[in-house]
Amino acid sequence: MDALELLYNGLIEWLIEPVTRQFLGLFDLNGRMGLVFLFTSYSIAYALFRFREQRGLTDARSFGQFIGGRRVYFHRSALLDYRYYFVRAILKVALVLPVVALVDPLVLRSGDYIAFFSNLWGARTQVEQHLALSLLYGLGVFLVKDFMSYWAHRAFHSRWLWAFHKVHHSAPVLVPATASRVHFVEKIVEKLSAIIGIGAYAGLFWYACGGEISRYSLFGVTYVVFILNALAANLRHSHVWLSFGPVLEHVLNSPAQHQIHHSDAPHHFNRNFAINLSLWDWMFGTLYVTTSTPEVLRFGTGEQDHQRYLTVSSLIITPFIDISRHTTAASRRPLSWMSRFIAPTPPTLTKSPACSTPIEVSTASPLT
Repeated sequence: MDALELLYNGLIEWLIEPVTRQFLGLFDLNGRMGLVFLFTSYSIAYALFRFREQRGLTDARSFGQFIGGRRVYFHRSALLDYRYYFVRAILKVALVLPVVALVDPLVLRSGDYIAFFSNLWGARTQVEQHLALSLLYGLGVFLVKDFMSYWAHRAFHSRWLWAFHKVHHSAPVLVPATASRVHFVEKIVEKLSAIIGIGAYAGLFWYACGGEISRYSLFGVTYVVFILNALAANLRHSHVWLSFGPVLEHVLNSPAQHQIHHSDAPHHFNRNFAINLSLWDWMFGTLYVTTSTPEVLRFGTGEQDHQRYLTVSSLIITPFIDISRHTTAASRRPLSWMSRFIAPTPPTLTKSPACSTPIEVSTASPLT
């Protein structure tokens, strides 16, 4: 095989095929960014616009202005998100999947749990498969994955992981493609946590049923996720304020709640970590409920970061630069052997690294 053929095969495998699959993903239902889900989300936004317009609850003169218009969807940050949406497909093939494949053999799978419980308590009688059981299993998969995602999200707001998650929060405007502005290290953790959590759940569930139960899904997606995507999931990363009200928002995460999570206002810091179910935020004390009255929000991580996340390469490299600087600075701090015997100075109340001082971002349009 000559050099040109190797180069051609490499381009096909590492560039053309991933980008093509990512583009075709816009036309299927296995993912939030499908055109069908985008259409349903913005149909809901249009109905909301008409409702508010008729009641004089918005200053927007058109639907385009209501959702943000050119200053949002053609903002430099939004254009970067569109590009990064395709670059992430290349990163997935080149970095995410190889790392997950290395760790995967070390992770217990559903078959391991079934074998363990079978040896401990004996084999179970096979339960006949039926729709109710498949629906229950699919619901369990959704709950486990959403629960794991909540805690993984909280972990990435901690000191050493925030540099990676900051990539997502660096966007000063929100568009549906901003959901893909996720660092590849975060995607690795996300996939591994899902493998671990779902493997344990599937093993327990299948052992109880005496064998494998098919997961009820719609178009290859767990049916609960399909329903949520078909509603207004794409409005979470938008400038359209859609609140579910204080009662329902104790269970379901609304677009307004996720926009609160992206807010730079101090009283919004470290709130609404949930992906789909705000039930986890309610249970663990991080819930912020909204009302139908829009709050004026500004997004991003502060003026000091305006020039740091302007290119695809900066989204990938900046977290490693920040961690290197923090590590170097920490290693240079003088340490005395006597310091371990001296009571530390009581810490002052400071914000977590995720909670930088809010800076008004003029390019981010207020929600109407």
